[in-house]
Order: sequence, then C-alpha cells, then structure tokens
Amino acid sequence: MNGAGKDGEAAGSHPANVVLVGLPGAGKGTQAAQFARRHRVPKISTGDILRDAVARATPLGREVAATLQAGGLVPDDVIVRVVEERLAHPDTARGFVLDGFPRTVPQAVALDALLGGRPVAVIYLEISPDVILQRLLTRRTCESCGQADTGAHTSEYCASCGGSFVKRADDHIDVVRLRIAAYVENTQPLVDWYSQRPAFRTVNANQPLIDVARAFDAAVRECLGSS
Repeated sequence: MNGAGKDGEAAGSHPANVVLVGLPGAGKGTQAAQFARRHRVPKISTGDILRDAVARATPLGREVAATLQAGGLVPDDVIVRVVEERLAHPDTARGFVLDGFPRTVPQAVALDALLGGRPVAVIYLEISPDVILQRLLTRRTCESCGQADTGAHTSEYCASCGGSFVKRADDHIDVVRLRIAAYVENTQPLVDWYSQRPAFRTVNANQPLIDVARAFDAAVRECLGSS
C-alpha cells in the first residue's frame, strides 16, 4: 500500500484495521497473510486459532472439534470470546486483519462493541462457486504457518517456513458444499448489512492473486479515507 507509514498504518492517521469477508476458498487467508506482512500488523484467523486448539486438545478445541470436522459454524458466543481475547493483545494497537470473523450479523454487532469505535475497513472478496470448488479441492495448507498452496504442488514443504503441506479435513467436496451452503444462509446477510457502510468495498477475487492484492490495498485505502 503506497500510503503505509513507517508504523505499518494505512493512508491517513488510522491504523490498518481490516475485516475480510468472503466464501470459503475466496483467498481470505492468503490475502490477509500478505497484507499483514506488508503492513506489519497481525493476521487474526479464527479458523487457525480453533484448529490449533483442536490439535492441542485444549478445552476450546474439545468444544469445537466435532463442529469443525463437519464443516459447521462454531456458535457466536465461542467465536466472540476468542476474538475478544486476541484483540486485547498489544500487537493489535496499530492494526489487524481479521480473517474468518465476523461471519454473521450478530458477530458483526459484537465486533463493533469490541472495537469501541475504532475505524475498520470491510473488504468483501467476491468469487464464483466454480472457482471455489476448484481451489478448495486442490488446496493444501502448511501445518506450521497456515499458508495455503493451491498451485502445481511442486513441493511437499512450505516456502515460507519449511513446514509440511497437508490436506485440510474440511477441504473435501461434500464438506465444501456444506460450507458454501452455510455461508449463503448465514453470511450473505452479513455482506448485505456491511454494504450499507461507507467503509465497505467489494474486490473481484476471481483475478490472479497479485491483482487481488493490488485491488485489496486500494480498497483499504479508500475505506479508511472514508471512515
């Protein structure tokens, strides 16, 4: 982002607070990770937090394991609790990128309360279902850093951290279809709700990743300038 300052802030005086919304497979995780690196702000993925909790068999992990395995949506009160705890960390003071939250209007209302008026850019990554199926059915994810690999699979190891690529349990066709159906039922109303705000932009996620990244940065600049 051309307007980023030395502290990783977006154009103007506002921290780069960003919420990413989109279908599973729209590229939220990839775009969030790249934006976070460029602007030195944390990427906060509720999915990553929950999957890590399941892997470590924490009380939270045991609570949500069956729901995640089936591709369902974790209850709002659980997700809000996870996000509230993470946003309290000092590294979010100059900005953050939320990937995977909020997914419902009640979650968005809860997020507004947690932010207490902090300006936030809401970016909707819009993508066609056919592209989603192709991406998710071929996707592998680094078990160490969460980086997605949707390319030619020329390596078994992540170029970012050296971790091993694995197939996510929820990236199988029946589960993918359930996740898309859950999105349409639960999250499309969120897009409609957020679209009424000045700090909301839609980005075409069918484009090559580098073009999506450029459009994403431009959209965040516009949003924070209008907040």
